[in-house]
Amino acid sequence: MTEGMGMAGRRIRLHSGTALLLLASGCATLQDPVRSNLSAPSAEVAQCAGWYRELDARIDQSKVRDGGAWRVPGYPYLRTDRFTASFRDQVLGDDEKFQAWTARLRALDAEARTVELRNLPEPSLQALGMSREQAAERSGNCSGILARHDLAEAPQRAQLATRAQVPDDYLTWQRALGLYPLTKVPFSSGIDDWHEEAVEDFRKSAEGGPEAGTLLRYMPSGEADRAGASAAVAQATADVLGIPQLGAAQLDALFTAHAPVIEVETTGAFDRIGTLAWGAGPAPEVDASAPVVYRKLAYTRVGGETLLQLVYMAWFSERPHDSRFDLLAGRLDGIVWRVTLDRAGEPLVYDTIHPCGCFHMFFPTPRVEPIPAPEKMIEWAFVPAPAPQLAAGERMAIRLATRTHYMVGIAATVGGEGSTYTFADYDALRVLTVAGGSRSAFRPDGMVPGTERGERAYFWPMGVPSAGAMRQWGHHATAFLGRRHFDDADLIERRFRLTQ
Repeated sequence: MTEGMGMAGRRIRLHSGTALLLLASGCATLQDPVRSNLSAPSAEVAQCAGWYRELDARIDQSKVRDGGAWRVPGYPYLRTDRFTASFRDQVLGDDEKFQAWTARLRALDAEARTVELRNLPEPSLQALGMSREQAAERSGNCSGILARHDLAEAPQRAQLATRAQVPDDYLTWQRALGLYPLTKVPFSSGIDDWHEEAVEDFRKSAEGGPEAGTLLRYMPSGEADRAGASAAVAQATADVLGIPQLGAAQLDALFTAHAPVIEVETTGAFDRIGTLAWGAGPAPEVDASAPVVYRKLAYTRVGGETLLQLVYMAWFSERPHDSRFDLLAGRLDGIVWRVTLDRAGEPLVYDTIHPCGCFHMFFPTPRVEPIPAPEKMIEWAFVPAPAPQLAAGERMAIRLATRTHYMVGIAATVGGEGSTYTFADYDALRVLTVAGGSRSAFRPDGMVPGTERGERAYFWPMGVPSAGAMRQWGHHATAFLGRRHFDDADLIERRFRLTQ
């Protein structure tokens, strides 16, 4: 979350029974046999370990666990994502880098716990004996105490580096049970068919083919001042890990400058974008009365450098059924559009998926060229069309088909008529307002409830859990053939090389 919770100045008091339990049980992380050589825990360390056990128990009992960042096993105060995990081998032996890296791990946990505390029901909060602000403050203090105890020596740091890696979002047992080496052959044929159809759709769109319905355009407010935004990136300082540091105004300028125009062939309410909110149904609903695009800042690594990625997500209420046997239909649908910037702030590669992780496409600029796949019969980097060159003042326009919301075209545009969309923070999806509090759009496993698709009954041999269901950032497996994630830190570097 970008908004922190206010910190209370009052001293936190533990329940007397809880305090005795904490002192008796010691630190949960210290009971880890591979780290049994740690010094005996102080009362302060033991109390903090007990605090995390109690807090985690309340969070899990209430089913408000945030499933975004991966919880590092044995370290209840640390979480990681794939980008942060990519530094784990580089920081050992350099105290300044290690401290910066663990600060990111602690920040990811603090961010997630802010979400969990916001969504924690009042009875569970009362059982903790403190306010949400006090609980956040207690967690922040204990994070520092446990980090100083657990990570003081080189062997302890090496152990953390070993554990701070995100497992992939594939179920190997399903692939084994489904005879993946055999079943991937017909799947490969189906994916080839989709590639051919997509290329043909883009060809027709480029030639100005007729739309299936009324073409509605959603446009960002503000000017496409890419030159000004690029200057902000070029002038940005980097932290000790080489991660660019930008202020809120700089980020606003970047997101505005590179925001796409979204063109949707519209034949029904299911083709209108809007705000995600909880209603009475099993899945979140879309309020299309005011167009909204959710934005998220992400990172990738290319040639040892960290590059910024601007992520834009729009939601539709559903993918409607074309027939009673339509396996891909269901509640909620959407489009995710990402712009990877080079170190000078200029677009390098665009790519897109649906929020299920499906239909991954790449649109390289002339400054990169594709790297061939390392083996046959894997999904690598499907390029249905190159990215057009943008002149000053132009924006990228992405065109979506009605009902399926497949991306069928990409072009440069200078604006025109249309509805103006506003931005919302992607992290707002983790704390949607409900009566008496808030609730995440995502389950603890990273799935959006109620968005299951019929395809999961047939696609399970590919190892993707609940194929077709909408997912939280960090859980987008984007290939049925091979293994690939939308947030892989080396996704771009492995598939494209710089040509200029």
